[in-house]
Amino acid sequence: MERVFMCLALFVLPATAMLCPKRCTCQNLLPSYTVLCAKTGLLFVPPNIDRQTAELRLMDNYITTLRHRDFANMSSLIHLTLSRNTISLILPYAFADLQDLHALHLDANRLTMLDDTHLQGLVNLRHLILANNQLHSISDGAFQDFLETLEDLDLSYNNLVDMPWDTIGLLVSVNTLSLDHNLIEFVPEGIFSNLHKLARLDMTSNKLKKIPPDPLFLRIPVYAKMKGSPLTALVLSFGGNPLHCNCELVWLRRLTREDDLETCASPKELAGKYFWTIREEEFVCEPPMITRHTSKMFVMEGQEVSLRCRSVGDPEPTTHWVSPDGKLISNTSRTTSYENGSLDILTASVKDSGVFTCIASNAAGEATAPVELVVNPSPHYDPKMEPEPGPSDMPTSIKSNSSGGQPRTEHRVSVSEITATSATIRWPSQSHIPGIRMYQIQYNTSSRDYELCVLAVYDDGITALTATRLVGCVAFSTERDFHHCRSLHDQFLGGTMIIVIGGIIVASVLVFIFILLMKYKLHSQHYKQKAARVSNVCSQTNGSQQGAALVVGPPPRSSSCSGANLTMLQMVRHLVFVSTAS
Repeated sequence: MERVFMCLALFVLPATAMLCPKRCTCQNLLPSYTVLCAKTGLLFVPPNIDRQTAELRLMDNYITTLRHRDFANMSSLIHLTLSRNTISLILPYAFADLQDLHALHLDANRLTMLDDTHLQGLVNLRHLILANNQLHSISDGAFQDFLETLEDLDLSYNNLVDMPWDTIGLLVSVNTLSLDHNLIEFVPEGIFSNLHKLARLDMTSNKLKKIPPDPLFLRIPVYAKMKGSPLTALVLSFGGNPLHCNCELVWLRRLTREDDLETCASPKELAGKYFWTIREEEFVCEPPMITRHTSKMFVMEGQEVSLRCRSVGDPEPTTHWVSPDGKLISNTSRTTSYENGSLDILTASVKDSGVFTCIASNAAGEATAPVELVVNPSPHYDPKMEPEPGPSDMPTSIKSNSSGGQPRTEHRVSVSEITATSATIRWPSQSHIPGIRMYQIQYNTSSRDYELCVLAVYDDGITALTATRLVGCVAFSTERDFHHCRSLHDQFLGGTMIIVIGGIIVASVLVFIFILLMKYKLHSQHYKQKAARVSNVCSQTNGSQQGAALVVGPPPRSSSCSGANLTMLQMVRHLVFVSTAS
């Protein structure tokens, strides 16, 4: 029996031994198992890590990507450190199996964003360290699984311009919130009011110009960061921000703190001064003042309206509009209010007529200005009445009379001198209409039939807009366009003249050519006779001896001395050298 127990023990011990990756240090300190793989040059998470590991440290390596299989079934893992790697990608649900994880260190990596799936499954997470990354975006649901358990959130030294503030306001258990060294420009008012356990808020070195007062700051004693500060104290740090010191920051000046490092960036008279050196009376605001606004506007029904209202103040005023019936105007499908004080009404109606009120307000007070809007109803054409000002369209469709050939006039417009390509239109002067700019002619045509109307364009003194009034209309038809044919006699005469002129030109050319041929023939005979009288003489000079003369005698009678037939042998026969004494 003892041998049997010994054999069973030998088989059981290897099965229960913990796995340890190569180049890593493993410590089995019951009841936890720790794996240390720091500075080992890892490019990825070792696949042979024991699934019962409680603490895993993989800092100072070159890991770039985290996958679900890297931490699959590691339900006992409590502490995971991935600091100082090159992690730029976290695949969805990479930490889904780490339900008992309490601390996750991802600082000093290359993360640029966090979405809803990156941290999903960490339902018991208490410490999340994401400092020294390149984060510029965090989704609203990124922290959804640990809203009630998270105690420490470090997002410092990133590129965050905006924060998921609604999510931050739900971290009811958070104790330390580090948002320093980012690009944050705005903090919503009252966002920290439910964070009753918050002991330290660090927002140094951002781009905050103002910090709204929060009920949490006024309810809890606030001290600077120092040793021995009570646990109930709240440490606030806002130094390094370009704060605009006006009445909105008096609450921060009144807080009793021993280490007040906030300085003013504006206005000029307070720039560079520490808060504690400035008296409360110097934190002042300027009430708003409306500098420019629309006084009165006339529009037609259905047109777009844009009302203007500009204001200045410190802090910058916000602008609201009140309708003529006393209701605050909000953004709808028909009205749009802009931050610069403008109000647009996309389609004006007669009911919009009245006095609108522009209200500019800030912390120091408010200012108002009335803006009157007059909406005139759109004109409608009534054939029984004289046409009123309206759009410059042809108000009626005029048909040609049944006879078709004779022009028919309506109102006071007449047509005369009708041809196939032109017609003269006449109408009387409209001197009874003041401010006429021009006359406008509109017509429709099909083939030779025309429907034409004359309208007077003038300035309407009531609406200050350009209006039109019908002068009259007329319908007429132009004459047919016939092509005139030339007579046969003219065509015949023209062809005959062309033939005669062409014959004269051809005869002149032939005579000129004949004269040239005759002159060429006479010239050739003259040169032949002259060449017959020329004798053949050949000569050669021998330059090999000085003072020697070469005399060439006549060739034999039977031969002729020509350059083409005289050979070298014949020339030697007739050479006589005569030497003279030197």
